[in-house]
Amino acid sequence: MSINSRGTEQLASRADNRGFSASNSPGSVRPSVRELRDRAVLIARAAAAHIASRRVELGSDGVLASSETKSSAVDPVTVVDRESEELIRSLIKTFSSSDRILGEEGGLDDGASSPAQAANEGEAVTWIVDPIDGTVNFLYDLPNCAVSIACAVGDEVVAGAVANVSSGEIYSAAKGEGAQVSRRDGTVQTLSCSPTAELEKTLVATGFSYSASLRQVQGRIASQLLGECRDIRRMGSAALDLCMVAHGRVDAYYEHDIKIWDYAAGALIAAEAGARIRVPEFTQCANVTGRPEGDPLDFGVGAANSEVADAFFEALDGAVAQARN
Repeated sequence: MSINSRGTEQLASRADNRGFSASNSPGSVRPSVRELRDRAVLIARAAAAHIASRRVELGSDGVLASSETKSSAVDPVTVVDRESEELIRSLIKTFSSSDRILGEEGGLDDGASSPAQAANEGEAVTWIVDPIDGTVNFLYDLPNCAVSIACAVGDEVVAGAVANVSSGEIYSAAKGEGAQVSRRDGTVQTLSCSPTAELEKTLVATGFSYSASLRQVQGRIASQLLGECRDIRRMGSAALDLCMVAHGRVDAYYEHDIKIWDYAAGALIAAEAGARIRVPEFTQCANVTGRPEGDPLDFGVGAANSEVADAFFEALDGAVAQARN
């Protein structure tokens, strides 16, 4: 199934009616960070609705039949992942044909930049897209998968949205503007991290690699941390895990061997809610591989509320060092 242009045009038309300034001109004035956030929210909502609808249409057997594997036998991609990214890319292009798009399934599209924009890389706008974060959960019909859309200007992520497909919650943030979650009933809540200050009372979220050998090392890291924190949760979506830190539903999060499209939006949302975050350098990750070269244990992603961050990151670093031995 391909996303038809008529549906895309209708969604974009509704965006214009809500005050967005869609433009296909490469020389247009760049929108504010709030406008970029609102675009991310609109597009994430549309993609999440498509994913939910297609899950019902295909059923579990249909989703499984449409899946393939990528980096390993346990790293799946489905037809709905690709449909979702196609929809997201088309909606981004409706707003601006000059913006770059880096997507998990479709790679990097450099956009239709003007010569002046090409000469000024610091002003380049890049959208970073994970069409379904938590594809294994989607395969099994577990209620924890999301659409993640971040927007960077130059080397800095300035806006992002993460839409929980099952709950309808949409987490979003703009640089310097705080973070929020909106719900299907129209309510909007400002986000702030938990106040937990003691490591032994810290609830930690994490995830594991598709590489079996790296998972064994990650198991040793988790085992070490389990002796120092309240407990560990493994929910299957890095984007939502970071939003859980922002929402105060967990106190901290860490993961190794994930890609920029997994965490770009969620990390900004967590930071704007008051979390301390660790992410690799943007320039090392904004490419088709989505991650720096080298040992995955050298460039993990982490977030924790400000009260427990020092103790958590010290414990995490110690666990990683011990697991290497």
